Amino acid sequence: MNKLLVSLGLAGIALMLCGCESMKQQTAVTAPVAMKIPHAMTLHGVTRTDNYYWLRDDSHSDPQVLDYLRQENAYTAAKLQPFKPLQQQLFKELTARVAAEDSSVPYRWHKHWYYSRYQQGQEYPLLARSSALNGPEQLLLDTNQRAAGHEFYSLGGTSVSPDESLLAFAEDTLSRRIYTVYFKDLHSGQLLADKLTDVDGDVVWSNDGRYVFYIAKDPQTLLGDRVFRHKLGTLQSADVLVYHEQDDAYYLDLGKTLDETRIVLTHESTTTSEVSWLDANAPLGEFLAVTPREEGVEYSVAKRGNELYILTNWQAQNFRLMQVNINKASHKANWQSVISHSPDVLLEDFLLLDDFLVLQTREQGLSHIRIYPDADTTRGYELQFDDAAYVVGLDVNPSQHSRDLRVYYSSPSTPETIYDYQLDFPGRRTLLKQEKVLGGFDAANYRTERLRITARDGTPVPVTLVYRKDKFKRDGTNPLYVYGYGAYGIVIEPAFHDDIISLLDRGVVYAIAHVRGSEMLGRHWYQDGKMLHKQNSFNDFVDVTHGLLQEKYGAAGKVLAAGRSAGGLLMGAVVNQAPELYLAVAAHVPFVDIVTTMLDESIPLTTNEYDEWGNPNDKPYFDYMLSYSPYDNVRHQDYPNLLVTSGLYDSQVQYFEPAKWVAKLRDYKTDDHLLLLHVDMSAGHGGKSGRYSSYEDTALEYAFFLGLLGYK
Repeated sequence: MNKLLVSLGLAGIALMLCGCESMKQQTAVTAPVAMKIPHAMTLHGVTRTDNYYWLRDDSHSDPQVLDYLRQENAYTAAKLQPFKPLQQQLFKELTARVAAEDSSVPYRWHKHWYYSRYQQGQEYPLLARSSALNGPEQLLLDTNQRAAGHEFYSLGGTSVSPDESLLAFAEDTLSRRIYTVYFKDLHSGQLLADKLTDVDGDVVWSNDGRYVFYIAKDPQTLLGDRVFRHKLGTLQSADVLVYHEQDDAYYLDLGKTLDETRIVLTHESTTTSEVSWLDANAPLGEFLAVTPREEGVEYSVAKRGNELYILTNWQAQNFRLMQVNINKASHKANWQSVISHSPDVLLEDFLLLDDFLVLQTREQGLSHIRIYPDADTTRGYELQFDDAAYVVGLDVNPSQHSRDLRVYYSSPSTPETIYDYQLDFPGRRTLLKQEKVLGGFDAANYRTERLRITARDGTPVPVTLVYRKDKFKRDGTNPLYVYGYGAYGIVIEPAFHDDIISLLDRGVVYAIAHVRGSEMLGRHWYQDGKMLHKQNSFNDFVDVTHGLLQEKYGAAGKVLAAGRSAGGLLMGAVVNQAPELYLAVAAHVPFVDIVTTMLDESIPLTTNEYDEWGNPNDKPYFDYMLSYSPYDNVRHQDYPNLLVTSGLYDSQVQYFEPAKWVAKLRDYKTDDHLLLLHVDMSAGHGGKSGRYSSYEDTALEYAFFLGLLGYK
C-alpha cells in the first residue's frame, strides 16, 4: 500500500529536513501529521480503531516509517532550537561533575583483586585485576576498543573461569539486549575461536573450566527460554540443550551459589518462582528443582555446607526466612523458621556467610541491614544510618568465608558510598570510597525530607523530597519536579543522582512519589497498584502533586512530571486524567498502548506480564485496562507540554507505541502546547550508551523543562 505518511503544510519543513536555513526559523515549522489508515480490532464485543497501527515495522527498515520518525526528530530539534544554548550548558554542567578518572572498589576473588576504571575522556570502562591490592595491573578488557565503530555499545555480563585463566564477556551493539559472548585467554591476551550468539548476557562456568552454561533467546519474543551447555573449543551448533522452559510466562536466570558448588537456574514469573541446580563439579548432569514450583509461591536459596536457607513468601506475604537440610528441601513441611513473617517488615534479601547471617529488610519505606552472628537471631545488631531518606544494600561480597561485609549507601544529598563493616566488631566500618562529584558540590547545601501525602481513598503515600536550602522557600513559589514509576514491585530509591543538582541549584524542588505498585511499604503496596488495582498508581501520583502544592512545596503553573517505561504509562494516564496540574511532562520510552500490546504474544515480554497487568483475553481485565490505557483514552482536551522519547531498537517498549501516541495526541489535543517526539535511531530502552553521551538525554529533558520555566 502506498502510504502518504505526512502532510507538510509549509515548505519550511522540507528545508528543515535538509538541515537548511529554516532550522533557525522554528516558528515557521509545522508538525508532521501522520496519515490515518484505520485498523480495526474487535474483542469482547468492543471494536477499537487504531489509525496509526501502520507505524509498526518490526524490521526497523521501512523507509516510509523511518522517514516519518526522522521528520518528528527534525520537528523536535526545530522547536527546541531556542533552548539549544541551555541544553548545551546543561550537558557541560552534567559531564563536568563526572570525575575524569575513576575506579570501582576492588574486590578479591580467588587469587586476584578485580575492578573497573575509567580514563580521562573515555566513554567506557577498562576491566582489570591485580594479584595484590594496589599491585601491578593486568588489563583484562578495554571496552572502548570494543565499542569503536559502533553507534551503540553495551557490555553485558563478564565471568572469569574458576582457574582465572579465561574471561567470558557479552556484548550488545544493537541495543536489543541480545548478546554475543566472546572468550579471551588472559595469559596470551588473544580471543578464542568460541563465540555464542543470540544469548542472554551472562554465562556460568563449570568448576573444571571446560564448559559454560548460557541462556538462548527466542528470536521473536526475545524471551530467554533455553539453557545450553557449551564445551570450550567446539562450535555453538554442537551445544547441548539442557533445559527448555515450556511456560512463556517465566524468565530464566543463571548463577552460582556463593560456595561455588552449584550452578543455579532460577525460573521466575511475576508471581511464582522455582530454583533448580546442578553440581558444578559434574556439568554433564541435569538440573533438579530444589522444590517444585507452586503457583503464587516465590523463593530464593543460599547454601552453606548441607544447610539450605530459603527466602520465601510461602504463607508469608512479606516473606520469611526458612532453613532446611539440603536432602529434605523438596518438601516444604521440612522447612524450619529462622525469621518469621511480619506484616510490617518486608524481607528483601539475605547473605549467608560461614559465621554470619546478613538480612536486608524494608520497614516504613526504608531499608535496614541486620547482622546475626552464627545465624543466631536472638543476638543480632543493626547497621545505623542518619539521613531522613536513604538507600542501603549489599554490595559485592564474593566469599562465603569473609568476616567483612561490603555495603553501598546513598541518599538524595549523599553521593554513593562504599563501606566495609567488620562483622566481629559491631559498628566498626571502613570507608572505601565515596563517589566524586566535581563542580563545587557541597552536600551541606541540600536538604532531604520524607513525608506522607494522603490519597483520595485515605491512604498515606510516601514522598521523598530534596531541594537546595538557600533556593527554597516554603511559600508556594518554587518549581516542582515530580517523578514516579509504580510497577513490578520496583522501588524508586531515595538515592543520590548527580544530574538533579542542575535542577536543585536553579531552585527546583525534586520529589519522588512512591505510588502504589512498588514495594516501598511492603508486598501489599505492590499488590494494591497492579492488575485490577492499577488506578491507585495514577490516583496516588495526582494526589501527591495536589498535596505538595497545598503544602506549598511548589507553585501551581510550575509543576513538572517525568516517568520512564512503566513510569511512562503512569505519565500517559496522568495527562489524560489530570492534565491541568502540569506545565510539562516527560514520558520516556512510555508503555502507552497497553491493551494492544498485551494482546500480542509476538511482542517481547507480553506473556510474562500477564500477572502484572492482567490478560486482556479475559473480559474483566480487558475492560479494566481499556479504562486507563493512555493511547485508548486520548481525548479532545488541553494537554501539558509533552516531551516523548523512544529508541528505535527498544525491545521492552517498542518504538511504535510512543510514536502512535504522539500522532493521536496531535490529532486530538485542543491546545498549542509543545508536543515533541524524539526517537534515538541507534538506541533501545536504556537510551544512549557511554558515561558521557548518556547525559545528552538528561540535558534534553532538563532544557525542555527549564526552558519552559523561563530559564536562560
